[in-house]
Amino acid sequence: MGRPYLFERIFVSQKPRKSGSGNRSRGGKGDNRRGGGRSSSQSRGKGGSYSKGSQGKRSQSRSNQSGGRDSQTSRRNKGTSDRADGATAKKKLPAAAEGLPRHVVEALVRVTPPARQNAALAALAAAAEAFSDGQYHVAVRRADHAKDLASRDATIREILGLASYRIGDWATALRELRTYRRLSGETTHMPVEMDVLRAMGRDKDVTAVWEEFRKLGGGPAVKKEARVVYASFLIDQGDLEGAARIAGTPKMGGDPWPEDLRLWYVAARINALTGSKDRARSIADSILLEDPSFPGLDDLDRLIDAT
Repeated sequence: MGRPYLFERIFVSQKPRKSGSGNRSRGGKGDNRRGGGRSSSQSRGKGGSYSKGSQGKRSQSRSNQSGGRDSQTSRRNKGTSDRADGATAKKKLPAAAEGLPRHVVEALVRVTPPARQNAALAALAAAAEAFSDGQYHVAVRRADHAKDLASRDATIREILGLASYRIGDWATALRELRTYRRLSGETTHMPVEMDVLRAMGRDKDVTAVWEEFRKLGGGPAVKKEARVVYASFLIDQGDLEGAARIAGTPKMGGDPWPEDLRLWYVAARINALTGSKDRARSIADSILLEDPSFPGLDDLDRLIDAT
């Protein structure tokens, strides 16, 4: 079982986004620079659907104007009351949901019996906190408890899969991430699935998931992560030419994302293994400049020095 290629980030804090969306809010160097998406309020437009629907049409008959105004007033008052009730309901979240994004809470509530909702939300929040703190064994235990309470919730299965991946429990990681994909319809973690299969020695399945991902697609960041995994897999298989095609030629400079640095790392390995030592060293130096704590730089230095 090999060391993971990816150093994935948790996605629980993201808003839902359509597959293929690449809109992300950028942070300073060293942060997670997580993917983001258009919020539900942005997609609907401000004010929701209430702006015109309660007013109705004005009667053209002067004799009916009074009744029409009364009817309009009644509808407006009802609309105002409905909006107030909706706003109040929107503000209320279970205390157990503290720290969880609203869309995550609402998704869990939709698929969980009322009697289990608070306990499931508390367990999910605890799992997410443990994961964010790097306490992956704790995250697994808490996410597993949350799963017992709300097995149809995609975020619970996602965290359980990612935490299991981080502790090297490949079988659980693969099962949970595939369940997450089935429940959510997202291809976000297919690169992690590929990496798990590589670690399990299931070479044909790595290629099968790669081909499936190419058909399904994903956001720009996910596509890059998939290239990182599959190119690294091909290096291990001795197919340096194929790996070079997948990794591509890195564009140095600019303001790279973490997934860009991972692609640079793969490209540096390929260059070192194919005898382009100077190019490999140049790429490694660029990675060091962008992120001095980037995982694997010492291994890369040793590989370059050995060629």
